[in-house]
Amino acid sequence: MSDKKLQIIPLGGLGEFGMNSMAVRYNDDIIVLDAGMMFPDAELLGVDIVTPDFTYLEQNADKVRGVVLTHGHEDHIGGVPFLLAQLNVPVYGTAFTLALVERRLEEHQMLDKAKLKIVKPGEKLELGPFSIEFVHVTHSIVQCVALAITTPLGIIIHTGDFKVDPTPTDNELFDLHTLAAYGKRGVLLLMSDSTNVDRPGYTESERAVGPRLEDLFVRAPRRLVISCFSSSIHRLQQILDLADEYGRKVAFLGRSMLATTEIAHDLGLLTIPNGILLRPQDIMQSVPNKTVTVVSGTQGEPMSAMSRVAVDNHKSLSIEPGDMVALSARIIPGNEKAIYRMMNHLARRGADVVYGSMNPPIHVSGHGSSEELRLVLNLVRPKYFVPIHGEYRQMAKHAQLAQHLSHWGLEGTFVLESGDTLEIDEAGARRGEQITVGRVCIDSGTLDEVVEDMVIRDRRHLSEDGFVLPIIAINKHTGKPEGLPEIVSRGFMSMEESSSVLQEARQIVLKTLDSSSPEERGDWGVMQEKIRADLKRYLTKQTSRRPLIMPVILEV
Repeated sequence: MSDKKLQIIPLGGLGEFGMNSMAVRYNDDIIVLDAGMMFPDAELLGVDIVTPDFTYLEQNADKVRGVVLTHGHEDHIGGVPFLLAQLNVPVYGTAFTLALVERRLEEHQMLDKAKLKIVKPGEKLELGPFSIEFVHVTHSIVQCVALAITTPLGIIIHTGDFKVDPTPTDNELFDLHTLAAYGKRGVLLLMSDSTNVDRPGYTESERAVGPRLEDLFVRAPRRLVISCFSSSIHRLQQILDLADEYGRKVAFLGRSMLATTEIAHDLGLLTIPNGILLRPQDIMQSVPNKTVTVVSGTQGEPMSAMSRVAVDNHKSLSIEPGDMVALSARIIPGNEKAIYRMMNHLARRGADVVYGSMNPPIHVSGHGSSEELRLVLNLVRPKYFVPIHGEYRQMAKHAQLAQHLSHWGLEGTFVLESGDTLEIDEAGARRGEQITVGRVCIDSGTLDEVVEDMVIRDRRHLSEDGFVLPIIAINKHTGKPEGLPEIVSRGFMSMEESSSVLQEARQIVLKTLDSSSPEERGDWGVMQEKIRADLKRYLTKQTSRRPLIMPVILEV
C-alpha cells in the first residue's frame, strides 16, 4: 500500500438488491459499513439466507476496526452474526438497530461475546484514522442514520437508505442542515441510495398513509386485518392511534411482529395506549367490529403468519365473510405469484382484500424518488460520486442524474458492482483491482452450515444420504389426492431395507394431505413445505439420515 490511499470496497449490494456491505480502507485501517443478507432465489433449494462472502475482511482481520450500521433492516444487518463469527470486532449503531442485531445474535448464541456500542444521531466516533458523524435520516424504519466519515484525504458521505420525509410521524426530521454544512466544507465522495431513482418527483410522507388507514377503520363492517412489515414502527403507531380513536382492540400476529413491537415499546419508540392490546388467543372470541389484527408476512412467504391465515391454518385467526384484509406493503419484485395466491385464498374466504396503488395510498416507499436524490446531490456537491443500493440499471440512471454537477466541481462518477474497488489518492480517483466477492448460502440458519458452492453441497448431500421423491397426484377440482402417493428414492437405502420405511412414508404423506385444508392443498408452495417437513422428521427419526426431499405435486 502506498501512502495516503483511500479504497472503497463494495462487498455486496451494488448491482443487486440486498446483502448491503461496504468496506472503507485507508492504508492499514478498515471500517465496515453494514453487513446485510438477502433471501434466496427459488432455485437455491434448502437455503434459508444468503450473505456476502466476507473473505476479504477475514484476510485483513487485523486491520478491521469495527462495523458501523446505518439502520435495522435485514438487508443491512442480517449478515452481522456471520461476520462476527469470523471477526470479533465492535459493532456500532443506534439503539433500535442494535436491539434488532441482539435478537439475531441471540438466535446464534453469540450475544455474550459481541461488543455492541450504541450511538446517537449527532454523535461522533473515532475509529483509527476515521472520524464518523451519525446524521439522522428518514426511512421506513426508525433511528436511521447516514454516515459522514472524515478521512485524512477528505470527507465521505454514505447516505444509507433514505427518503426526505417533510412530515415524519415521529416528528424527527431528516437532518438536511448537517449534510448541507458538509457540502459547504467540501465532500470528497458521496455514496447514495439508488433504489427509487426511476420514480419521478418525491416519495410521499409516511403520514400520507394515515387517511387510507382511517378509511379502513371507518369502512370495515367486521374484523379488520392489516398486514405490514414488522419493522414499520411508524405504520404500527398510526394503526394503534386509530384503533384507540375508533374503539378497536389490537392483536399482533407473527413472530417478527411480536418481537419487533416489544423492542420498539421497550425503547419508547412505540406508544401503546392503555388496555388496547388483545391476546392472539382471544381474537375469535371478541366482537368482530371491535378488533384489528396486525399480521406479518406481507410477501406471501409459505409458513408466515399471513400465509397461514389465508389458508385457514392459523390457531388464532380465521377469516370469515365480510372481514376486511389490507396489505399495507409493497409487492417486492419476484414475490408477485406468492402474494397474489395468498390474496386469492383470502378472497375465497369472503374477505374484502385491499391492496395496490390508490389515493390516498395504502403504502408509501421508504426510499427517496429522483427529486430527493437530486436534492442530496445538490446539497453535498461531491468531488466524486458512487451510486449504491440497487441493480445496475438503477445505479446507471443515478449516475446520469448527477451529471449536471460537473458544473459545480463533480470530477468523476463511478458505477461500481460488488467486487469492484475505487482508489482515491492525492492524484485523483480511479478504479482499483477487483477483489473476490460472492454469495455464501446459509442452510438452517446456523453458522456451521455455510454452503459456499451449491453444486458441491448438493453432490455431497446426494452422495451421503441420497434423495427421496414423493409424487402426489391431486385432483384439480376436489383438491383430494388420487390414490396413494408414490415414493421414489435413490442412494438412500437398499430395496430390502427401505420397503417398510417407504411404505410408512407414503402413509405419512397421505396423513399430511388429509390434515390439510382444501386451500392448502391448492397451494403448491405450502403443501411442498408441509410434506418436506413431515417426511424429514419421520425419515431422520427412522434412519438417522437426511436425504434430499423434493416433493412433486401433479394436478390431474
